[in-house]
Amino acid sequence: MKTSPLNDKHLALQAKMADFGGWMMPIEYAGAGVLAEHAAVRNAVGIFDVSHLGKASVSGEGALEFLNSMFTNDLTRINNGSAQYTLMCNESGGVVDDLIAYKNSDSDFFLVPNASNTSDVVALLQAHVPPTIAITNLHSEFAVIAVQGPLAPQVMRSLGVNTDIDYMAFTTVYIGGAEVILCRTGYTGELGYELLPHVADASRVWDALATAIEPHGGLVCGLGARDTLRTEMGYPLHGHELSLEITPVQASASWAIGWDKGDFLGSPVLRTQKSDGPGKRSVALKSLDRGIPRGHMVVRDSLGKELGLVTSGTFSPTLKVGIGIALLDTSVTVGDQLVIDVRGRDSLVEVVKLPFVPSHVR
Repeated sequence: MKTSPLNDKHLALQAKMADFGGWMMPIEYAGAGVLAEHAAVRNAVGIFDVSHLGKASVSGEGALEFLNSMFTNDLTRINNGSAQYTLMCNESGGVVDDLIAYKNSDSDFFLVPNASNTSDVVALLQAHVPPTIAITNLHSEFAVIAVQGPLAPQVMRSLGVNTDIDYMAFTTVYIGGAEVILCRTGYTGELGYELLPHVADASRVWDALATAIEPHGGLVCGLGARDTLRTEMGYPLHGHELSLEITPVQASASWAIGWDKGDFLGSPVLRTQKSDGPGKRSVALKSLDRGIPRGHMVVRDSLGKELGLVTSGTFSPTLKVGIGIALLDTSVTVGDQLVIDVRGRDSLVEVVKLPFVPSHVR
């Protein structure tokens, strides 16, 4: 089991720890808990250690063209200093991983995949890479700290950071004398930043942020709140909404596919699904009673016909009701009332539009 470079900080705060992709990470902190941490991000500011996320570099002549042939989105659509959400599929259209690609130049990219999939992403890239391009796994070289919430800009400015940066853009800043890659990204639906300091500098950057959020009513937050926050936004999680068995078209992530660019891994299958229909598609469910959707629960129509399964579900701290994302038959439409099996008891849900709560990322 790997640990974050900030592991001692979490233990000192008596965090509840659990395995995330082979990394022991904090779920929630003593004295606060998921509900309080969630509310801090929605209403003020919170910081997360997400150092389990992967890091890798792809550099050399032809890097842009190479990655465009490996990833779904079109990297020619972003400028230097911008980042892009994208996916890597296999030949069958299944999702190996979803990730963020940082573009330094046409020949220099920095990738942030999910923790458990980093080695798979790097291995698949290396299996196809031309000799002019170098791929380096940097998983243990950088920490990742997310600062999320409406007061995130004030926190960053109090540390002397210029917050005049566009959504999905990145730059280099200094916090506590440490060099940090700062990107206007996040996984909560709130305005925020993700910071990537070198591992040797992670503790002082974390300490500076933890001190800076206190006057703003901020909290240190665990991955439990991160999950409730992302579910309220309908953001996919690999292994749930995305997997080797679930394609981007099925996951309602077609917006992250560059349909007009050339071929890429899995593109023939995805283009067929786009034209013929994917059979099943991710939709949002909101409880109409006290039931709470949970992963793998069966979803049926009013006549008892099975339509698919819940892929993620939770109690929404913001809405105070159960919410979920489910992979269901494409005949299902917004406004339909369906039934989920909650431990042998029928619970009524309605199909709604995402996100469950308004997005404030911009």
